[in-house]
Amino acid sequence: MLGDVECSRKGCALPVVIDLPYAGEHLCRRHFQAFTEERVRRELHRQASGLKGGVLAVALSGGKDSGTMLSLLVRFLGRRRNVRIVALTVDEGIEGYRPATLEKAAALTSSLGIEHRIRSFHDELQTSTDEAARALPGIPPCSFCGVWRRNVLNRMAREVGAVRLAVGFNLDDLAQTVLMNLARGEPARLLQMAPHARTTEGLVPRIAPLAQIPEREVYLYARLTGIPFDHSECPHASRAMRNVFREVLWRLEEEVPGTRHALLRTREKLLEALEATQPASTLPRCAFCGEPSSKAVCRACSLRKDFMAEGSEVPP
Repeated sequence: MLGDVECSRKGCALPVVIDLPYAGEHLCRRHFQAFTEERVRRELHRQASGLKGGVLAVALSGGKDSGTMLSLLVRFLGRRRNVRIVALTVDEGIEGYRPATLEKAAALTSSLGIEHRIRSFHDELQTSTDEAARALPGIPPCSFCGVWRRNVLNRMAREVGAVRLAVGFNLDDLAQTVLMNLARGEPARLLQMAPHARTTEGLVPRIAPLAQIPEREVYLYARLTGIPFDHSECPHASRAMRNVFREVLWRLEEEVPGTRHALLRTREKLLEALEATQPASTLPRCAFCGEPSSKAVCRACSLRKDFMAEGSEVPP
């Protein structure tokens, strides 16, 4: 058992709380927390090196990842008078799931003294994830829910004048996304995932401070430090295609520790070539919502039109 193993750090004889196969270490509570915080601090410096001040928007869902991210951002940047942190939460309208996460998000922002703004799909899109799932049974709900959430978050971040939008993607999330895009033969999509390597007019650049922290380590850190979060699973999550890649990546990491980190390094190397062949350009605006889009109608509006075509009473 881990409790019978001593910490790997020199001179520390405290009991271990976690093993890190990819790093070849076992860490006690104190050294694990310090190790986690230092990796987030370095990643924040790397991804937002040009952040001299202004508004930092933080996407807060009420789960472990976004809660840990917000807590650490407040710790690292909260005392800077030239930085204003604003938490943004989107209520997708998922019965039996979202209310509890909204409660945890509100509790965390209150304890940290951070401004918290909430916007719902009904306010912005006159629909909800549950309603769309019933109207579009052939489409996995995560497909449109994720697109709509990104759309709303970007608008909210723009409204508060944010220079960056921090999202709570952990190492597992990002490695899965890299694997998914490569498996589908769509390496160009690596340019669109956070952390953003380039800026596009109308889109608030996203950063991912937890990029080097595996999911289970985020969970443990949140538990050890008392961060309020809801750990229930969205009732629509079982239909997500991402689940296949999550299981594949778990097996790969178990057999070859460090696979997740290697996938992120692969993305970094590919970005150099992709940026050279696909120079930055100004995206046109969606004909319906006015958001930046590579097509005449953005994906968010296209999905909403599909929902309305199914006989919904939602107004145009």
